[in-house]
Amino acid sequence: MSTDVIPDDAGGRIIDEPMGDALSRRYLAYALSTISSRALPDVRDGMKPVHRRVLYGMGNMRLSPEAAARKCAAVVGLVMGTFHPHGDASIYDALVRLAQDFAQRYPLVEGQGNFGNIDGDNAAAMRYTECRLTVAAMLLLEGINEDSVDFRATYDERDEEPVVLPAGFPNLLANGAQGIAVGMATSIPPHNVGELIDACRKLLTKPDTTTEELMEFIAGPDFPTGGICVESKASILEAYKTGRGSIRTRARYEVEDLGRGNWRIIVREIPYQVQKSRLIEQLADLIENKKAPLLGDVRDESDEEVRLILEPKSRNIEPEVMMESLFKISDLETRFGVNMNVLDATGTPRVMGLKDCLVAFLDHRRVVLIRMSNWRLERIEKRLHLLDGLMIAFLNLDEVIRIIREEEKPRDVLMARFALSELQADYILDTRLRQLARLEEMTITDEHKKLSEERDALKELLGSEKMQWKRIDQQLVEVRKKMLSPRRTTFADAPVGIEVSAIESYLPKEPITVILSARGWIRAAKGKVEDPSELKFKEGDELAHLVPGFTTDKLLILTTDGRFLTLGCDKLPSGRGNGEPLRLMLDIEESAKIVNVFMMKPGQKRVMVSKNGYGFVMNEEDAVANKRAGKQVLNADGTEAFAALAVTGDHIMILGENNKLLVYPVSELPEMARGKGVKLQGYKDGGVKDIAVFDMAAGAQWYDGSGKARDFKDVKDYVGKRAAVGRIAPRGLRKLRL
Repeated sequence: MSTDVIPDDAGGRIIDEPMGDALSRRYLAYALSTISSRALPDVRDGMKPVHRRVLYGMGNMRLSPEAAARKCAAVVGLVMGTFHPHGDASIYDALVRLAQDFAQRYPLVEGQGNFGNIDGDNAAAMRYTECRLTVAAMLLLEGINEDSVDFRATYDERDEEPVVLPAGFPNLLANGAQGIAVGMATSIPPHNVGELIDACRKLLTKPDTTTEELMEFIAGPDFPTGGICVESKASILEAYKTGRGSIRTRARYEVEDLGRGNWRIIVREIPYQVQKSRLIEQLADLIENKKAPLLGDVRDESDEEVRLILEPKSRNIEPEVMMESLFKISDLETRFGVNMNVLDATGTPRVMGLKDCLVAFLDHRRVVLIRMSNWRLERIEKRLHLLDGLMIAFLNLDEVIRIIREEEKPRDVLMARFALSELQADYILDTRLRQLARLEEMTITDEHKKLSEERDALKELLGSEKMQWKRIDQQLVEVRKKMLSPRRTTFADAPVGIEVSAIESYLPKEPITVILSARGWIRAAKGKVEDPSELKFKEGDELAHLVPGFTTDKLLILTTDGRFLTLGCDKLPSGRGNGEPLRLMLDIEESAKIVNVFMMKPGQKRVMVSKNGYGFVMNEEDAVANKRAGKQVLNADGTEAFAALAVTGDHIMILGENNKLLVYPVSELPEMARGKGVKLQGYKDGGVKDIAVFDMAAGAQWYDGSGKARDFKDVKDYVGKRAAVGRIAPRGLRKLRL
């Protein structure tokens, strides 16, 4: 459908265009603007537009490390009015982040005043704080006024701003970056700049260096808050190769001996981007909700340095066991997602690996070097041109003076007499009389000689790619000396971890009764429930499962899709209220229903049965899962899970929907950890109606429609082979178990 412009009666215009086309075109423009002008950093300088504008604005205000600091409000006002036509809050937030040493590995702004803290407190208002650039920021801006980078018009076209900064060091990887655009995001961890420069120098000497070889210099991220990286080297290598992955970091702690067998944990460093105050709240909530049974108390004794005190519940607990349990359930251990999505030199967003980012930085540095050299060469040649004219004037000083005194148009005469250009003639005429002294002639001669040598060196540099890379190498060495900083994040082998049984051995063993309602609300009452009829539920709800056990037990839940879900009984909500919905605690399919609920007992076996009459024997330990989604154990093959019966006898009695009954030994079923199993009973139509496990020597019972138990006197008459059809069940038999 074509787009037509139809004039309306009011003198405006109405665009006749499909709504879908109009929305998609405008949304695409918004998405591209977000990606390129807000969220993703440039691979060359590691800057987003707002950060680049803040640094450039501060550079224009001459806020160098040696200068007096200025109010942040002045900087924000300049940046907002000249370069960044957005809210002052967003500009100030960006400036504050550049000054936070717990957010930036190498802060680019030196802040004076309250710039926030690791607890998550906000910075003071911009009218109270002051700022100036750091040495690192000056390295990023070095050469900005020497035609080292391209400039573009600002939003109102009254001024110009740099498209990219010269970037004297690989800031993208040194400080990292994070951002969310439309349809894409970026997450780059910070690194040690000394290691990055060493890797860059390796690439200069050997361009075909692999990422694995680069990791001999860059072991991994170097977070501002320190910590211990426990990610495997292979995993980090894969993230650096592909640009995507995750890196696991733990808090750094030490065990303080208090004497007489007592001890406590002192946490000195916490993972990157974890707010200390929220971490303490999280640990306190875990204690209150009894989800951290080994932790007794937590308190904050931090000043300028982080110092968290973790006290155990009992001195008999091993420190490593307690910390392993806390690493699993708290932000004392976090994963930093790596997604190195950046704008390349052409402005195209793409995911780049470690080597690609370093190569892009080096290519940018070469472009900057060439442009700065050309800029300097142009000015040297202009100065030499003027000095050549001045030298001619010195050699013919008397004649020059005569021409100036006697001629009406001395410039034209000088140009004709000595073959000078207009610039040279004007420069001679503008020269002061005192500069014509003999001493000045020597100074000019020396300057001419030095500039000539510099010009020759620049031409040689511009004509040799090898010399250009050598100069870049020298620059990197100088930058490394200025920014050398010891590594903060150290590395340790990926922990094997403490056995779950070792952690559970410290849990208090208290009797409980798990109550699960028909609508899926679960809770744990202390002790034994003597009278289930006294239990209260929400209106319209009722009791579905009542399971006795202990706080140290694990609750296994079988759903109709053949999946077992696991819950630690110590993590169940209190039995005082109505509990919590089970679906909030576990990932259960909407269509799935609960079949069985029981406590896991080591060594106990269960007969897994599907509705269509297939099954096998399984050890309960094989059903335990550590994931919210549980573990797929029974392959229902288009049908549903029917039962999970404890093996308490030596024979199986199975009743089909065709009212046929079959008995055979449990030993005829295979033991499996998961699968479909074997055929239990043969059917033409229908499936299992009921199934029971019993001891042949003790006999069996069945139940009629009223629920009355009757003894099975002729049970041996129903014994047959597994997968047989069986015989017609006794008259009145409705169930094999209540």
